[in-house]
Parts: sequence; C-alpha cells; structure tokens
Amino acid sequence: MTDKPKVAFYWCASCGGCDEAVVDLAEKVLDVVAAVDIVFWPVALDFKRHDVEAMADGSITAAFINGAVRSTEQEEMVHLLRRKAQVLIAFGSCAQLGGIPGLANLSDRAAVLATAYLESPSTVNAEGIVPQTRYVEDGRRVTLPRLYDTVRSLDQVTDVDYYLPGCAPTPGLIAKAVEALLSGQLPPKGTVLAPDIALCDECPRKSTKPERLELSAFRRPSEVILNQEDCLLAQGVLCMGPATRGGCEAPCVKGNMPCTGCFGPTSRVKDQGAKALSAFASIVASNDAAEIERIVSAIPDPVGTLYRYSLPTSLLRRKRVTAPAGAAQG
Repeated sequence: MTDKPKVAFYWCASCGGCDEAVVDLAEKVLDVVAAVDIVFWPVALDFKRHDVEAMADGSITAAFINGAVRSTEQEEMVHLLRRKAQVLIAFGSCAQLGGIPGLANLSDRAAVLATAYLESPSTVNAEGIVPQTRYVEDGRRVTLPRLYDTVRSLDQVTDVDYYLPGCAPTPGLIAKAVEALLSGQLPPKGTVLAPDIALCDECPRKSTKPERLELSAFRRPSEVILNQEDCLLAQGVLCMGPATRGGCEAPCVKGNMPCTGCFGPTSRVKDQGAKALSAFASIVASNDAAEIERIVSAIPDPVGTLYRYSLPTSLLRRKRVTAPAGAAQG
C-alpha cells in the first residue's frame, strides 16, 4: 500500500480528448505519477469497476470525470465515484456544461438511434436493427446500458466540487489543479479552476477591436482570408470571445480561428448563448427588419454556434420532444 493521494479518472460521453490532455502534460506527467497513486483510469490502465466498488468510501482523494452523462452505466459510475472520492472534479466542457454531446438534446433517443442505425447514407441495415438493452441468444444474455433522452452535465446528476473547463482543459490548468490538490490549498467549493475573465480580456488582438463595432455581414472562416492581427469579430467572423471565460491562453485565436466557447461563461453570465447572441445583435449595422434578417441568416447553425458546449446547462436545456402515447422517457 502507498500513502500517496489516490486519484481516479473516468470517461463518460465525450471524445476522449480530456484523457489525452493528461498525457499532454508531457514530462510533467511523470511528476504527477510520482506524486499520486492512480487507482482508476480504465482508458489507459487495466482497472475494473469491481476494483472501485471494493474501495472504502472517501478513500480516493480526487476523481476527475470527463464527459456528459447520457446512459445508465455512466450515471451508475458517476454515483459510485462520488461516494469513493473526497473531491469530484468536472473535467472539461462536456462534464461542466454538457458539451458537444449535449447538442443531442435537440432530438430524443429514438431519433438519435434512427439517424445512426437506420437513416444515414452509409448505413446498410435492411433488418432495421437498433441496439437493445437486453438480448438473449442460445441461452447467452447480453445487457447494454440504456441511453437517456436527455444529455446532462455532471452536476445535474451528482454533487460536484470543482470545474476544470475546456475542450480539452489545457495542460497548464491541469497541472495547477493537481498542484492545488496536492498542496491542500483548494479554493471554495464550486469554483471554476480558471480565471474569471472574458477571453477578450486576454486576447492578443484586443487592441485592434474598434471602440464602435458594426457589421453588415457575418462570414464563416472559410469564406474570407483572415489576417492574423485584427480582431476576428471585426473581420466579420463570429467569435465567442465576448461570452467565454478566459484562461485557455487563446490557442484558437493565435491559430487564426475564432473562439468557439469551450471554456464556458464567466460567473457573471447565466446563459452563454444568450450572452453571445446579445453581443452579436449589438453590432448588426441596421435597424431595418429585412436587412437584419438578411444579416443574421448568414449564421448557418445558431444553436450549434451559440450553444455548442452549453445547451444542457443553458436556460433552454433541450428541445421539447413529444413522445408517442405510452412511450417511456429517460
């Protein structure tokens, strides 16, 4: 046995980039491994669920959970790790806000499965088979997790102590979070472990943003050759910087691409998408209804643009879906 702090990592509904971000610590990951005892990280090491179940409640110092919660198995694991961990951290955009998987809240479970297994152009499924939670053949029984209709953030399922934002969190923020855990000098519960400022405040192009910004058209990055010095919003590209928390060191903007909002809102913003919509509406250079309609119609996917990472935790939460009579909702 070791006296080192015990740490667990778990992956719910996400792309896996948060686990890769831990590896992106590069040589610093060796310092982390030397300072803690990783007792559960199924994506990287051979751990099983029963290993966690056998641990005493509260015996894990910190559990980092990435991904939204959209299945029965994920919810079970979240509750299990909450019992075993002293500190639970929502690790990344999907755990904190619902993330890109949360855009599935524009549909329901039945529509998602139909698109994936029946209707996509590349699907060959003449029998119309979709995943079942229980299946028996020749006496062999298979049980699969059940997908819920609604994708939820981690704190909509269980109590969360801290939030580490980003898609994925930057190595610098991960290292600082681990250092804070090891030192015991933790901020108040509920803190987002990143600066509480808008990305625009740390943007390397902020000095080029006009004092009065007016646009007669919104453009996609593929429709214009962006220069690498001027404010991207001033160049007509929708940048989520005004509605997004800083602390990421602006890698997208430095790469000449607009911010997509993955660090979520600051503490002063209740709804990131509504904040961004207000910012964008304020710079439309027209008071004519028809002209305004022409300008805003250039936004091809308003929900995917404004709520790319935050739909499940927004004031909207999800699209209402009317289920057939007798259908179960999850």
